[in-house]
Amino acid sequence: MEQKFLDVMSHEGPTTIITINAQPASVVNTWSSYVEINQAENYLLIPAAGMHSIEQDFPTDNHVVLTMGSKAVMGTEGPGAGFHVHGTGEFLESGSAYDEMKAKFPWIRKVLKVNIDEIIQKI
Repeated sequence: MEQKFLDVMSHEGPTTIITINAQPASVVNTWSSYVEINQAENYLLIPAAGMHSIEQDFPTDNHVVLTMGSKAVMGTEGPGAGFHVHGTGEFLESGSAYDEMKAKFPWIRKVLKVNIDEIIQKI
């Protein structure tokens, strides 16, 4: 993962999750500060209180795109950097990753794990 992506994720802002192949696409939002990044294994963990629409799309196609950005990080043309993350998702409801996230966010029902295929800087 590039440092600029990590810098963007260190600033508070919305993270949008989209099931790109669903008809119609499902779109949900969370806060970047909720997203846990595992650099070594290249995945994200995201607490899910709702996200029912995303979860309902996964049996057919679990490909997702996430968008995130921050005006506080220099982008390609000046202030403001933004990224698209492409990957596949799965919902966890048990195990050590779930337990760790549940301890931080007691309001969750599951954890969305996004296995990253590609991170692209857009701005």
